[in-house]
Amino acid sequence: MITFNKSFTQQEPIPDAGIEQAIAVMRSGRLHRYNSAAGEPTETELLEQEFADYQGSRYCLACASGGYALHVAMRAAGLQPGDRVLCNAFTLAPVPGAIHNAGGVPVFVETNDDFTIDLDDLELKAATADARYLLLSHMRGHLVDMERLMAICNRHDILVIEDCAHTMGASWKGKKSGTFGRVACFSTQTYKHMNSGEGGFLTTDDDEIMARAIIHSGSYMLYERHPAAPPREAFEHIRFETPNYSGRMDNLRAAILRPQLAALDEQCRRWNDLYRVTEAGLKQVCGLRLPKRPAAEYFVGSSIQFSLPGQSEATIRHFLACCDARGVPLKWFGDADPKGYTSRFDSWRYLGEPPSLPQTEQVLSTMCDMRLPLTFDEADCRLIVQIIAEVCETLFAPDDTGAQRP
Repeated sequence: MITFNKSFTQQEPIPDAGIEQAIAVMRSGRLHRYNSAAGEPTETELLEQEFADYQGSRYCLACASGGYALHVAMRAAGLQPGDRVLCNAFTLAPVPGAIHNAGGVPVFVETNDDFTIDLDDLELKAATADARYLLLSHMRGHLVDMERLMAICNRHDILVIEDCAHTMGASWKGKKSGTFGRVACFSTQTYKHMNSGEGGFLTTDDDEIMARAIIHSGSYMLYERHPAAPPREAFEHIRFETPNYSGRMDNLRAAILRPQLAALDEQCRRWNDLYRVTEAGLKQVCGLRLPKRPAAEYFVGSSIQFSLPGQSEATIRHFLACCDARGVPLKWFGDADPKGYTSRFDSWRYLGEPPSLPQTEQVLSTMCDMRLPLTFDEADCRLIVQIIAEVCETLFAPDDTGAQRP
């Protein structure tokens, strides 16, 4: 029986240029985001300008984490305590956590079979939920029809904040993910498309939102030192009324990210090569359903998802155990007991009684999730597919009587 022996959590090393620049920062002792020699831009300032240029956005703030970027985005966009915030029901814990941290109240929107926000339910809740904001997670790298989504939100005067933690480098009809809403947030946590351990970005074209975000991030009134920022006058009306949350990225993390940003498009291409090989193989496996990927979507396939439609909880648990025993650990969003990164809307008890979301419950009940790290190659992906196919053949193929095996 073949097994797979590589780690699904092993990342590629930081590029040599990033290591060298990080060492230079440490030797200088100037790690703090505003600590630089006269006339010399900090690594953080350079990274912000470079990421703004990459996104085609006017402004960028490098942040201590993606969750911090989400929290500050909502506060800078004007969210007040008690405001209701529409949000994907299928998302990860930092998203409702950021809404709660900002004082908002999540209103979860159903999920469809392709793992994106359900636009019919969004239309209904946009009209009835008394919400002024949508925090949209492009969960696991799946982009919904962004033109239709923006039309719904514009019609109901809802401000869109994009959570692009899984779509850095992705686009819809050639328009980059993160450039549709008023604000966008990105993550550079280890398992995202650039790796600084923890970190993130906030981007926007809105002068007031960025001015507030910079003050929130701990500018100590040094806001004029941000190259990817609005002009000085944008700060005049808000600098005395905006609290300091001290969450801008330090120079050490910025130093290791700058070379990764320069290579990001090539990294995205490599991920998609792995994804396409894995996708093509899994599409041939009886008993699995893969999501439809629209032609308008350019995604970054750093993970892949599939469903086991019609299977019972017991069968799915057996499937997962068999795959894991052969070196292919899969995440399952149907488990009522959250494990690892798979917590779901009914796990977040601090929000109160979970809402009724039968469609999302059905989608997540059979959904499996698997990382595709760049430490894998295409042969690895074919071996993983072979293992999954053999497990499915054992569990799901009819026996001699025509009944599915238990």
